Amino acid sequence: MPPTDTTAVPPPPRAAPPPRLGPARPRPLQFALFLAAMAWYLCARALALSASRGLALRFDLGDSAAQPLLEAAALLFLIVLGFALLRAIERRRAPLRLTLGLPQRATSRAEWTLGAAIGWGLAIASVLPMALARALNVRLWTAPRAFELLGLSLLTLAIATLANALALYGYGFQRLIEAIGPVRATLLLALLAALARALNPAYGTRLAPRVLVEVLASVLLALCWLRTHGLWLLWGLHFAWAASTAALFGLPLGGTTEFASVIDTRAAGPLWLTGGDYGPGAALLSIFLLLAAIPILVRATSDYAWSYTHPPLIPAGYDVTIPPPAAHAAMEQAAAQPVNPGSLVQILPATPRSPVAGTPPE
Repeated sequence: MPPTDTTAVPPPPRAAPPPRLGPARPRPLQFALFLAAMAWYLCARALALSASRGLALRFDLGDSAAQPLLEAAALLFLIVLGFALLRAIERRRAPLRLTLGLPQRATSRAEWTLGAAIGWGLAIASVLPMALARALNVRLWTAPRAFELLGLSLLTLAIATLANALALYGYGFQRLIEAIGPVRATLLLALLAALARALNPAYGTRLAPRVLVEVLASVLLALCWLRTHGLWLLWGLHFAWAASTAALFGLPLGGTTEFASVIDTRAAGPLWLTGGDYGPGAALLSIFLLLAAIPILVRATSDYAWSYTHPPLIPAGYDVTIPPPAAHAAMEQAAAQPVNPGSLVQILPATPRSPVAGTPPE
């Protein structure tokens, strides 16, 4: 039989792209929004500091813990207000919580708890070698006022770390990722954090450890966002590390000791171990701890990365049914035609015959 022509197999359809919450924005616009977000963050910090001082003088709040709390609350309010205005300017249709980086989902509390566990572990790993080396001088203050100040300090750190997360890794970091990609965005944000730390003088400490710690901490926090596409994990990690170091262990946090109340600790060991008056943020030991925390974070967030960062699996396929040859189709059509009853042969049943006389029965 000669070969017959068959119908060509249609090409497979392309997978549908993930749904967008608005039209695609040009990259220069996204980078300009990132710069605007960073500029507003710097302005908001100055405005929050000025407002907290004015309120403290106006209402005669002589308590040292009241002004940092007012400053953190004012900073959070200004950041949310400013980013909401930027969202309105660019006409982004996504909800404000999603734009800021705080999506509402079932695992939010679990993500925050996981981040807090990692931050607590980093703080313990920083303090334990100092305690074993007997480099800590601890003083306790168990008056009721000390526990009140401890609660205010924890509340202040919770609000301050949330404001920092929203400003640096929420709206601004998302715009930077859309502009230059996640890897370049992480490196650029780490570079800016190192520059800010280098311009902030800290006497009695070395510049290189402080800058390296700041770079690795920025990379670690950026990974929290990249692995979950949310700020819950990042906020929990940052808050737990800061609260454990400053409020619970009484060590300096970035050179300040205003959060120490019940426990006031002074480190008298080598700078590579304690960081001096600046705190663990200037210790050489913190560099190795942050390097060890990165693979731990990646391993611990594998489920979240699969659920929230990978594109959804959309079932797709195409018809692979090949039509039969023309000769076979003609035979099937001929067989399917109705048959003329007159052309059929009818077989009648045989009639029984009566035995003939004289014939022996069988």
